[in-house]
Amino acid sequence: MMKFRFRRQGTDPQREKIKQELFAFNKTVEHGFPHQPSALAFDPKLELMAIGTKSGAIKVYGSPGVEFTGLHADTTAVTQIHFLPGQGRLLSLLDDNTLHLWELVAGAPRDAGGAKREGVVCLEEVDCYSLPGRPGIESCSATRVTVLLLMRSGDLLCVGTEGGGVYFLELPRLSLKESQTLLQDQIIQSLPDDYRCGKSLGPVESLQEHPQRPGKLLIGYSRGLVVLWESTSRRVEQLFLGKQQLESLVWERSGNLFVSSHNDGGYSVWAVTTGNNVIHQPVSSTIPYGPFPCKAINKILWRTTQTGSPVVLYSGGMPRASYGDRHCLTIQQDKEHVTLDFTSRVIDFFTVHGVEQDEEFDEPSAVVVLLEEELVVMDLRTPGWPSLPTPYLAPLHSSAITCSFHVSGVPPKLWERLANAGRAQQGRQPAHGSWPICGGKNLAPPPKNQELLLTGHEDGTVRFWDASGVALTPLYKLSTANVFHTDCDPSDDPQDPSDDPDMQQEEEWPPFRKVGCFDPYSDDPRLAIQKISLCKYSNKLVVAGTAGQVIVLGLSDERSAHPVDVSVVDLLQDREGFTWKGHDRLEPRLKPASFPPGFQPLVLVQCVPPASVTAVALHAEWNLISFGTSHGFGLFDYHRRNAVLARCTLHPNDSLAMEGPLSRVKSLKKSLRQSFRRIRKSRVSGKKRPVATPTSKVQEANAALAEQEDVAPIQRRIEPRSADDSLSGVVRCLCFADTFLRDGTHHGATLWAGTNSGSVYAYALEVPGVGSGRACERGAGEGGVCVEAVLGKEIQLMHRAPVVSICVLDGRGKPLPDPYEASQDLAIAPDMANAHSVLIASEEQLKVSAKTKFKLTAHEGCRVRRVALVAFGSVAQEDYCEHTLVCLTNLGDMHLFSIPGLRPQVRYDCIRKEDISGIASCVFTKNGQGFYLISPSEYERFSLSAKTLTEPLCSVQLDRPLHATPASDSTATTTPPQANGTHKNHVGQAEGRSEESPSALSSPILDTPLDSPLSCADLTLDSTGEITVEDVRDFLTTVDEAENNLKNIKEEEGRSTGILIN
Repeated sequence: MMKFRFRRQGTDPQREKIKQELFAFNKTVEHGFPHQPSALAFDPKLELMAIGTKSGAIKVYGSPGVEFTGLHADTTAVTQIHFLPGQGRLLSLLDDNTLHLWELVAGAPRDAGGAKREGVVCLEEVDCYSLPGRPGIESCSATRVTVLLLMRSGDLLCVGTEGGGVYFLELPRLSLKESQTLLQDQIIQSLPDDYRCGKSLGPVESLQEHPQRPGKLLIGYSRGLVVLWESTSRRVEQLFLGKQQLESLVWERSGNLFVSSHNDGGYSVWAVTTGNNVIHQPVSSTIPYGPFPCKAINKILWRTTQTGSPVVLYSGGMPRASYGDRHCLTIQQDKEHVTLDFTSRVIDFFTVHGVEQDEEFDEPSAVVVLLEEELVVMDLRTPGWPSLPTPYLAPLHSSAITCSFHVSGVPPKLWERLANAGRAQQGRQPAHGSWPICGGKNLAPPPKNQELLLTGHEDGTVRFWDASGVALTPLYKLSTANVFHTDCDPSDDPQDPSDDPDMQQEEEWPPFRKVGCFDPYSDDPRLAIQKISLCKYSNKLVVAGTAGQVIVLGLSDERSAHPVDVSVVDLLQDREGFTWKGHDRLEPRLKPASFPPGFQPLVLVQCVPPASVTAVALHAEWNLISFGTSHGFGLFDYHRRNAVLARCTLHPNDSLAMEGPLSRVKSLKKSLRQSFRRIRKSRVSGKKRPVATPTSKVQEANAALAEQEDVAPIQRRIEPRSADDSLSGVVRCLCFADTFLRDGTHHGATLWAGTNSGSVYAYALEVPGVGSGRACERGAGEGGVCVEAVLGKEIQLMHRAPVVSICVLDGRGKPLPDPYEASQDLAIAPDMANAHSVLIASEEQLKVSAKTKFKLTAHEGCRVRRVALVAFGSVAQEDYCEHTLVCLTNLGDMHLFSIPGLRPQVRYDCIRKEDISGIASCVFTKNGQGFYLISPSEYERFSLSAKTLTEPLCSVQLDRPLHATPASDSTATTTPPQANGTHKNHVGQAEGRSEESPSALSSPILDTPLDSPLSCADLTLDSTGEITVEDVRDFLTTVDEAENNLKNIKEEEGRSTGILIN
């Protein structure tokens, strides 16, 4: 039979316009704490704070929602930042010895919340400068910058160098004023003979301007010399002959004295007098934590108060032998003395205090401490100096993030109860405390819906974050450790020594106080959270961990003490020949335990063997949970406290699954043997074999594909997966659905499971009161009736590609609503009159029916890592919405497909293909946004929707007129630079509004990436697997079939998809 090839139809302009109104890719904001911070600055007039990082990023923060991000051209560490107070300008010094000037500039008006927002500003680099080398000196180290000082006049910058010279630059032009340059030789000539000794003074360590007399500079050299320099007359006014290596200097507000800190752990107070030009000794000198050798005091601040006793703050100074490894900041005032003990290194700190000249005292209100892993703010007005909760910049990685889950459209009642539980956890509130960094104005409209981001952590905690806006704010923290016996019992509260009378009797010196929440250490790695699922309507939460523990929790507003029911589910089903060699299960508490308000455990389901849970599903309306491990999956009725189903998915040769992730007994010989087998298989399958005598269907497919390469070059050869590969029984996804499984007329509850070896299991469930069959006839009143599960169908995908997700579509081709949504009229009821279809996504292929499929690996050469069903709204028509399948691949790009036709829509490059952890951590929202980790402490937020966008829109009132950005840079306000310096901006795809040309939309067939073992937030699909074909022919696509995959299915909305399983 002759085959005719038809030319592919051209693009439909109307459809292209609709796609532009639906889809647009933007990286919008970075949530969390900046990775590897290296510099800190504060503008007391604008009340803005800036943080620089080792990757060359600058982030400016004000009140919650006010954020600006800038990125240097080179990913070089930022060593210093300084604001030009009130001007909206800041200077950055990089590790490559270059100075950069940044400005807040006016951006183009933006559409937000249906209204034009004027006055939006963004951060932009306007100039850079590098000090020239000194004549006759080959090495540039002499002009390497060590310290910067902005004069109060705002038009002069003092630059101290490693060679001991001080240079002066005019601002904001960054031009060198050579006539004012001060070299070390001029200072040495003024020194007494006995102090010179032929030695160099060393680098300039500190520059401080006199607080009362402008133009007078205090210059501190590393050797210990401090010089009071009169810049107008260019002469040395006073010399302070220090003998200890200098670390930092600070003026007292009146200018009558200054304080110097040194590398021996001490600080000295020097008096500035008019009678004596050379001062040999300080007024006082003390080593606070002596007399034994101490570490250097890196920085010291001296703030005056009305009480007469200054507040002294300094970092370092700990005794070397006993506490040399501590990261500390000391606060002293009169007899009050506190040593703040942090879990990460102190980068820098500043105080928030009065800076107006007519004010007599500093009166510090807060101290802000930038640490390597978090930001800590202490309230200095409240007795006891408590810490203030941070509305943003919270350390997401206080314990390492292991999984995440997103919930959109949170009901107000649930939100209020979670907020109350979170406030109860914080305990005593500061009396006067308010967030001191409150500059700028947030122009973004208030969120229409509340959004939750749940993160699971290595220490067994689940943290709830307010993800509704730009600022990711901590809301509530749940700990699962108190359900088990661990080495460190949380109920003992070992971290609160104030309640222990013995601890109170012996006063510890130094007086340490643990501050901050960053704690990288886990008491037991088995506590780590692997999967989370939350029902926002019933307030039920399921949390699953590394040791096979699955905990069902309910929300309570009162503290309670009760035992937790424990049920053990054996997934091996007494199968012989398997011996678990991994970690033991966690020992549950059998006695009643006290649980604070919030989510409290109801029942603990323990999988045996205690392998890590790889998939979980919750259907609160049916009171059912399903869970899977590397050995199989189970179904549990948490209302009746009984196990409904346990199914083993292990292959007879799958012995690696019995060793567990924490096992140390894996056989090196076996691993090498398996690796060599894979290499041999790949070599053999890559050779061309005679088509006449194929030994398998896979070889037939590959041979036929090789013959057709000149006809269909876009297809790629698919390597077969061995049936005895290790970990083939891992359950990758679970899904509940009310659909047709037994026949086409009676629908009912079903459970779907997909495995790593391409197996799909479909179970019909008998749930009292659910469905149109026999279960409904029983009535919901029979409380004693148990749920039953009967295997309805078992499918083996031919190429054994892991199943990433399974989802059932109704008669209109739309995803089924979440539990309670249909029964409580919270969503449009599903179409139960027409036949349903099942959407199965594997690593290699997307498939709805035998004729509706898209072979992603064959066409794109990539593998699916994450899948989600998303509702995209139109920016042009308020009531128009399309359900779309979003697919993230192992190459880091996003593919969008229409459903149920699986027609490719657009493709966007999102994540670098080398960023495996970022791909693995990606989580989607139901409205077209997503999150992924760009560092251990930061989430990148992105949007695929042209309508739904969460990005900073802010303004700042400056002392100077705002300059507008050039037209070519107008997208700077839309697509902020990536702070970790690793992501490229997508020109042409950033704006994504209707004015975007059709060419800006990427072709759907180009690249493909994905790699992620996180849970797929707020969806019934748990994206972590892959799917392939029922038949080998699915991998051998003819040209007609390939064109059909790309062709638009015209009757998408009205067609009948046939029986659920073919």
